[in-house]
Amino acid sequence: MLNIAIIGAGRIGAVHAATVASHPRARLVLVADPFGTNAADVAAKFGARSTTDVADVFAASDVDAVIIGSPTATHVDHIIAAVRAGKAVLCEKPVDLSLERVDACLAAIAGHEDSVMIGFNRRFDPSFAEVHARVLAGEIGALEQLTIISRDPAAPPASYIAGSGGIFRDMTIHDFDTARYFLGDIVSVSAVGQHLDAAIEAAGDFDAAVVTLTAASGAVATIINSRHCASGYDQRLEAFGPRGALEAINHLATSVRYSGAAQTSADGPYLDFFLQRYADAYRLELSEFIDCVTAGAAPSPSILDGRAALILADAATLSARTGETVAVAAAPEPVVSAR
Repeated sequence: MLNIAIIGAGRIGAVHAATVASHPRARLVLVADPFGTNAADVAAKFGARSTTDVADVFAASDVDAVIIGSPTATHVDHIIAAVRAGKAVLCEKPVDLSLERVDACLAAIAGHEDSVMIGFNRRFDPSFAEVHARVLAGEIGALEQLTIISRDPAAPPASYIAGSGGIFRDMTIHDFDTARYFLGDIVSVSAVGQHLDAAIEAAGDFDAAVVTLTAASGAVATIINSRHCASGYDQRLEAFGPRGALEAINHLATSVRYSGAAQTSADGPYLDFFLQRYADAYRLELSEFIDCVTAGAAPSPSILDGRAALILADAATLSARTGETVAVAAAPEPVVSAR
Protein backbone atom coordinates (compact mmCIF):
# COMPACT_ATOMS: atom_id res chain seq x y z
CA MET A 1 0.00 0.00 0.00
CA LEU A 2 1.49 3.32 -1.10
CA ASN A 3 0.70 6.33 1.09
CA ILE A 4 0.14 9.36 -1.13
CA ALA A 5 -0.20 13.10 -0.55
CA ILE A 6 -1.64 15.49 -3.11
CA ILE A 7 -0.50 19.07 -3.56
CA GLY A 8 -3.22 21.20 -5.14
CA ALA A 9 -6.90 20.66 -4.45
CA GLY A 10 -8.37 22.32 -7.53
CA ARG A 11 -10.01 20.47 -10.41
CA ILE A 12 -7.11 18.18 -11.31
CA GLY A 13 -6.13 17.64 -7.67
CA ALA A 14 -9.67 16.47 -6.92
CA VAL A 15 -9.45 14.02 -9.85
CA HIS A 16 -6.21 12.58 -8.49
CA ALA A 17 -7.67 12.40 -4.98
CA ALA A 18 -10.63 10.36 -6.18
CA THR A 19 -8.35 8.10 -8.22
CA VAL A 20 -6.02 7.46 -5.28
CA ALA A 21 -8.88 6.90 -2.85
CA SER A 22 -10.43 4.25 -5.10
CA HIS A 23 -7.19 2.42 -5.90
CA PRO A 24 -6.67 -0.90 -4.04
CA ARG A 25 -2.91 -0.33 -3.67
CA ALA A 26 -2.93 3.32 -2.61
CA ARG A 27 -4.01 5.32 0.43
CA LEU A 28 -4.72 9.05 0.35
CA VAL A 29 -3.25 10.41 3.60
CA LEU A 30 -2.82 14.15 3.07
CA VAL A 31 -4.12 16.94 0.81
CA ALA A 32 -2.33 20.30 0.73
CA ASP A 33 -3.49 23.56 -0.79
CA PRO A 34 -2.65 27.04 0.52
CA PHE A 35 -5.82 28.62 -0.88
CA GLY A 36 -9.24 28.65 0.75
CA THR A 37 -10.91 25.49 2.00
CA ASN A 38 -10.18 23.33 -1.04
CA ALA A 39 -7.77 21.00 0.77
CA ALA A 40 -10.14 20.49 3.69
CA ASP A 41 -13.09 19.84 1.40
CA VAL A 42 -11.26 17.27 -0.74
CA ALA A 43 -9.61 15.58 2.25
CA ALA A 44 -12.89 15.28 4.14
CA LYS A 45 -14.52 13.59 1.18
CA PHE A 46 -11.92 10.81 1.19
CA GLY A 47 -10.99 10.55 4.86
CA ALA A 48 -7.55 12.15 4.61
CA ARG A 49 -5.81 14.91 6.57
CA SER A 50 -5.55 18.41 5.12
CA THR A 51 -3.16 21.33 5.41
CA THR A 52 -2.69 24.79 3.98
CA ASP A 53 1.08 24.51 4.41
CA VAL A 54 2.68 22.53 1.55
CA ALA A 55 5.82 22.02 3.67
CA ASP A 56 3.77 19.61 5.80
CA VAL A 57 3.75 17.19 2.87
CA PHE A 58 7.52 16.99 2.69
CA ALA A 59 7.85 16.65 6.47
CA ALA A 60 5.21 13.93 6.86
CA SER A 61 6.78 10.60 7.82
CA ASP A 62 3.76 8.63 6.59
CA VAL A 63 3.88 10.03 3.04
CA ASP A 64 5.68 7.79 0.53
CA ALA A 65 4.79 9.66 -2.65
CA VAL A 66 3.46 13.01 -3.79
CA ILE A 67 1.14 13.88 -6.66
CA ILE A 68 1.62 17.49 -7.75
CA GLY A 69 -1.50 19.07 -9.21
CA SER A 70 -0.82 22.68 -8.23
CA PRO A 71 -0.35 25.57 -10.71
CA THR A 72 2.44 25.05 -13.23
CA ALA A 73 4.63 27.81 -11.80
CA THR A 74 4.94 25.81 -8.55
CA HIS A 75 5.87 22.44 -10.09
CA VAL A 76 9.64 22.80 -10.08
CA ASP A 77 9.86 23.95 -6.46
CA HIS A 78 7.57 21.14 -5.31
CA ILE A 79 9.47 18.50 -7.30
CA ILE A 80 12.78 19.57 -5.78
CA ALA A 81 11.40 19.68 -2.24
CA ALA A 82 9.69 16.30 -2.58
CA VAL A 83 12.75 14.55 -4.01
CA ARG A 84 15.00 16.03 -1.32
CA ALA A 85 12.54 14.70 1.28
CA GLY A 86 12.83 11.21 -0.20
CA LYS A 87 9.37 11.13 -1.75
CA ALA A 88 8.49 9.71 -5.17
CA VAL A 89 6.72 12.23 -7.42
CA LEU A 90 3.96 12.15 -10.03
CA CYS A 91 3.76 15.69 -11.43
CA GLU A 92 1.14 17.04 -13.77
CA LYS A 93 2.28 18.41 -17.11
CA PRO A 94 4.02 20.62 -18.02
CA VAL A 95 7.03 20.47 -15.72
CA ASP A 96 7.30 24.24 -16.23
CA LEU A 97 6.72 26.80 -18.98
CA SER A 98 10.45 27.60 -19.07
CA LEU A 99 13.08 25.18 -20.36
CA GLU A 100 15.67 26.96 -18.21
CA ARG A 101 13.63 26.19 -15.08
CA VAL A 102 13.23 22.57 -16.12
CA ASP A 103 17.00 22.30 -16.56
CA ALA A 104 17.53 23.91 -13.15
CA CYS A 105 15.17 21.32 -11.68
CA LEU A 106 17.11 18.49 -13.32
CA ALA A 107 20.35 19.90 -11.92
CA ALA A 108 18.84 20.12 -8.44
CA ILE A 109 17.65 16.51 -8.44
CA ALA A 110 20.63 15.06 -10.34
CA GLY A 111 20.97 11.37 -9.60
CA HIS A 112 17.33 11.11 -8.54
CA GLU A 113 15.57 11.74 -11.86
CA ASP A 114 13.98 8.29 -11.65
CA SER A 115 11.99 9.51 -8.64
CA VAL A 116 9.84 11.68 -10.91
CA MET A 117 7.07 10.65 -13.31
CA ILE A 118 5.25 13.22 -15.47
CA GLY A 119 1.48 12.99 -15.95
CA PHE A 120 1.18 12.47 -19.69
CA ASN A 121 -1.77 10.20 -18.97
CA ARG A 122 -2.81 9.68 -22.60
CA ARG A 123 -0.11 7.02 -22.92
CA PHE A 124 -2.29 4.97 -20.58
CA ASP A 125 -5.59 5.49 -22.38
CA PRO A 126 -6.66 1.91 -23.29
CA SER A 127 -7.50 2.79 -26.91
CA PHE A 128 -4.29 4.74 -27.57
CA ALA A 129 -2.24 2.10 -25.75
CA GLU A 130 -3.73 -0.67 -27.89
CA VAL A 131 -2.90 1.20 -31.09
CA HIS A 132 0.63 1.73 -29.79
CA ALA A 133 1.07 -1.95 -28.90
CA ARG A 134 -0.20 -3.11 -32.29
CA VAL A 135 2.11 -0.67 -34.09
CA LEU A 136 5.06 -2.02 -32.10
CA ALA A 137 3.97 -5.56 -32.98
CA GLY A 138 4.33 -4.66 -36.68
CA GLU A 139 0.67 -5.11 -37.57
CA ILE A 140 0.65 -2.18 -40.04
CA GLY A 141 4.33 -2.32 -40.95
CA ALA A 142 6.70 0.57 -40.33
CA LEU A 143 4.77 3.58 -39.07
CA GLU A 144 4.65 6.23 -41.80
CA GLN A 145 2.06 8.73 -40.61
CA LEU A 146 0.45 9.54 -37.28
CA THR A 147 -2.57 11.83 -37.03
CA ILE A 148 -3.68 13.19 -33.66
CA ILE A 149 -6.89 15.22 -33.35
CA SER A 150 -7.54 16.96 -30.03
CA ARG A 151 -10.27 19.57 -29.71
CA ASP A 152 -11.73 20.91 -26.48
CA PRO A 153 -15.51 21.43 -26.23
CA ALA A 154 -15.14 25.11 -25.33
CA ALA A 155 -12.36 27.62 -24.75
CA PRO A 156 -11.24 28.45 -21.21
CA PRO A 157 -11.54 32.04 -19.97
CA ALA A 158 -9.14 34.58 -21.46
CA SER A 159 -7.73 35.08 -17.95
CA TYR A 160 -6.59 31.45 -17.99
CA ILE A 161 -5.17 31.75 -21.50
CA ALA A 162 -3.02 34.73 -20.50
CA GLY A 163 -1.10 32.67 -17.94
CA SER A 164 -1.17 29.29 -19.68
CA GLY A 165 2.01 29.62 -21.71
CA GLY A 166 0.04 29.41 -24.94
CA ILE A 167 -1.80 26.64 -26.73
CA PHE A 168 1.34 24.65 -27.55
CA ARG A 169 2.64 24.51 -23.95
CA ASP A 170 -0.80 24.14 -22.38
CA MET A 171 -2.82 21.95 -24.74
CA THR A 172 -0.67 20.50 -27.52
CA ILE A 173 1.99 19.38 -25.06
CA HIS A 174 -0.01 16.19 -24.40
CA ASP A 175 -0.01 15.51 -28.14
CA PHE A 176 3.72 16.18 -28.41
CA ASP A 177 4.31 13.45 -25.87
CA THR A 178 1.95 11.11 -27.70
CA ALA A 179 3.81 11.76 -30.95
CA ARG A 180 7.16 10.99 -29.31
CA TYR A 181 5.66 7.88 -27.71
CA PHE A 182 4.80 6.57 -31.18
CA LEU A 183 7.60 8.02 -33.31
CA GLY A 184 10.61 8.48 -31.04
CA ASP A 185 12.92 11.45 -31.61
CA ILE A 186 11.49 14.42 -33.50
CA VAL A 187 13.89 16.41 -35.69
CA SER A 188 11.74 19.25 -37.05
CA VAL A 189 8.55 21.13 -36.20
CA SER A 190 6.28 23.25 -38.39
CA ALA A 191 3.20 24.93 -36.92
CA VAL A 192 0.38 27.19 -38.06
CA GLY A 193 -1.83 28.97 -35.54
CA GLN A 194 -5.28 30.45 -36.10
CA HIS A 195 -6.96 33.45 -34.50
CA LEU A 196 -10.67 32.61 -34.48
CA ASP A 197 -11.62 33.98 -31.05
CA ALA A 198 -11.01 37.69 -30.52
CA ALA A 199 -10.67 37.34 -26.74
CA ILE A 200 -7.99 34.67 -27.07
CA GLU A 201 -6.17 36.68 -29.71
CA ALA A 202 -6.24 39.70 -27.37
CA ALA A 203 -4.68 37.47 -24.69
CA GLY A 204 -1.80 36.82 -27.09
CA ASP A 205 -2.55 33.25 -28.09
CA PHE A 206 -3.95 31.08 -30.87
CA ASP A 207 -7.16 29.15 -30.34
CA ALA A 208 -6.55 26.57 -33.07
CA ALA A 209 -3.40 25.10 -34.56
CA VAL A 210 -1.99 22.47 -36.89
CA VAL A 211 1.49 21.09 -36.20
CA THR A 212 3.61 18.85 -38.41
CA LEU A 213 6.39 16.86 -36.76
CA THR A 214 9.07 14.97 -38.67
CA ALA A 215 10.72 12.08 -36.83
CA ALA A 216 14.30 10.89 -37.18
CA SER A 217 12.86 7.77 -38.84
CA GLY A 218 11.26 9.89 -41.56
CA ALA A 219 7.73 9.29 -40.25
CA VAL A 220 5.48 12.32 -39.96
CA ALA A 221 2.92 13.25 -37.29
CA THR A 222 0.14 15.78 -37.82
CA ILE A 223 -1.51 17.30 -34.76
CA ILE A 224 -4.80 19.17 -35.14
CA ASN A 225 -5.93 21.24 -32.14
CA SER A 226 -8.82 23.57 -31.41
CA ARG A 227 -10.01 25.26 -28.24
CA HIS A 228 -13.63 24.67 -29.30
CA CYS A 229 -15.67 21.87 -30.88
CA ALA A 230 -19.45 21.91 -31.32
CA SER A 231 -19.71 18.11 -31.05
CA GLY A 232 -17.84 17.91 -27.74
CA TYR A 233 -14.43 16.64 -26.62
CA ASP A 234 -12.90 15.39 -29.88
CA GLN A 235 -10.06 12.92 -29.21
CA ARG A 236 -8.92 10.73 -32.11
CA LEU A 237 -5.73 9.09 -33.27
CA GLU A 238 -4.75 7.23 -36.43
CA ALA A 239 -1.54 5.32 -37.16
CA PHE A 240 -0.90 4.56 -40.83
CA GLY A 241 1.60 2.18 -42.40
CA PRO A 242 2.15 0.17 -45.60
CA ARG A 243 0.01 -2.73 -44.38
CA GLY A 244 -2.92 -0.79 -42.99
CA ALA A 245 -4.11 1.70 -40.43
CA LEU A 246 -5.17 1.62 -36.80
CA GLU A 247 -7.63 4.19 -35.47
CA ALA A 248 -8.76 5.16 -31.98
CA ILE A 249 -12.15 6.84 -32.29
CA ASN A 250 -14.12 9.14 -30.02
CA HIS A 251 -15.89 7.86 -26.95
CA LEU A 252 -19.62 8.58 -26.85
CA ALA A 253 -21.94 8.97 -23.90
CA THR A 254 -23.70 5.75 -25.02
CA SER A 255 -22.87 3.01 -27.52
CA VAL A 256 -26.33 3.01 -29.11
CA ARG A 257 -26.48 3.42 -32.87
CA TYR A 258 -29.53 4.04 -35.06
CA SER A 259 -29.85 2.45 -38.49
CA GLY A 260 -32.69 3.37 -40.79
CA ALA A 261 -33.54 3.77 -44.45
CA ALA A 262 -32.39 7.37 -44.57
CA GLN A 263 -29.35 7.32 -42.30
CA THR A 264 -27.21 5.56 -39.75
CA SER A 265 -26.15 7.53 -36.71
CA ALA A 266 -24.77 7.24 -33.20
CA ASP A 267 -26.84 8.54 -30.33
CA GLY A 268 -25.28 10.65 -27.62
CA PRO A 269 -22.57 13.31 -27.71
CA TYR A 270 -18.86 12.80 -27.15
CA LEU A 271 -17.89 12.52 -23.50
CA ASP A 272 -17.89 15.95 -21.88
CA PHE A 273 -14.20 16.62 -21.23
CA PHE A 274 -10.92 15.07 -20.12
CA LEU A 275 -12.23 14.16 -16.66
CA GLN A 276 -14.67 11.70 -18.22
CA ARG A 277 -12.81 10.76 -21.41
CA TYR A 278 -9.55 9.88 -19.66
CA ALA A 279 -10.88 8.45 -16.37
CA ASP A 280 -9.40 5.03 -17.17
CA ALA A 281 -6.11 6.64 -18.18
CA TYR A 282 -5.78 8.35 -14.79
CA ARG A 283 -6.39 5.04 -13.02
CA LEU A 284 -3.88 3.14 -15.17
CA GLU A 285 -1.35 5.96 -14.85
CA LEU A 286 -1.57 5.67 -11.06
CA SER A 287 -1.11 1.90 -11.28
CA GLU A 288 2.05 2.41 -13.34
CA PHE A 289 3.32 4.97 -10.83
CA ILE A 290 2.72 2.58 -7.93
CA ASP A 291 4.45 -0.23 -9.82
CA CYS A 292 7.50 1.94 -10.48
CA VAL A 293 7.76 3.19 -6.91
CA THR A 294 7.36 -0.23 -5.31
CA ALA A 295 9.79 -1.89 -7.74
CA GLY A 296 12.31 0.97 -7.73
CA ALA A 297 11.96 1.15 -11.52
CA ALA A 298 12.44 4.15 -13.79
CA PRO A 299 9.08 5.75 -14.58
CA SER A 300 7.61 6.37 -18.00
CA PRO A 301 6.84 9.13 -18.87
CA SER A 302 9.94 10.51 -17.17
CA ILE A 303 10.93 14.05 -16.34
CA LEU A 304 13.17 13.93 -19.44
CA ASP A 305 10.07 13.14 -21.49
CA GLY A 306 8.53 16.26 -19.94
CA ARG A 307 11.58 18.26 -21.00
CA ALA A 308 11.43 16.87 -24.54
CA ALA A 309 7.74 17.76 -24.91
CA LEU A 310 8.44 21.32 -23.76
CA ILE A 311 11.21 21.63 -26.38
CA LEU A 312 8.66 20.70 -29.05
CA ALA A 313 6.16 23.19 -27.61
CA ASP A 314 8.78 25.95 -27.74
CA ALA A 315 9.65 25.00 -31.32
CA ALA A 316 5.99 25.03 -32.37
CA THR A 317 5.48 28.44 -30.75
CA LEU A 318 8.47 29.82 -32.68
CA SER A 319 7.33 28.23 -35.94
CA ALA A 320 3.80 29.59 -35.64
CA ARG A 321 5.13 33.09 -34.95
CA THR A 322 7.72 33.12 -37.75
CA GLY A 323 6.27 30.80 -40.38
CA GLU A 324 9.54 28.84 -40.44
CA THR A 325 10.19 25.15 -39.86
CA VAL A 326 12.25 24.74 -36.68
CA ALA A 327 14.96 22.08 -36.34
CA VAL A 328 15.01 20.17 -33.04
CA ALA A 329 17.97 18.43 -31.41
CA ALA A 330 17.55 14.81 -30.39
CA ALA A 331 16.17 14.15 -26.91
CA PRO A 332 18.68 13.04 -24.24
CA GLU A 333 17.26 9.52 -24.14
CA PRO A 334 14.64 7.47 -26.01
CA VAL A 335 11.03 7.24 -24.92
CA VAL A 336 10.29 4.17 -22.83
CA SER A 337 6.98 2.49 -23.56
CA ALA A 338 4.55 2.25 -20.66
CA ARG A 339 3.97 -1.28 -19.46
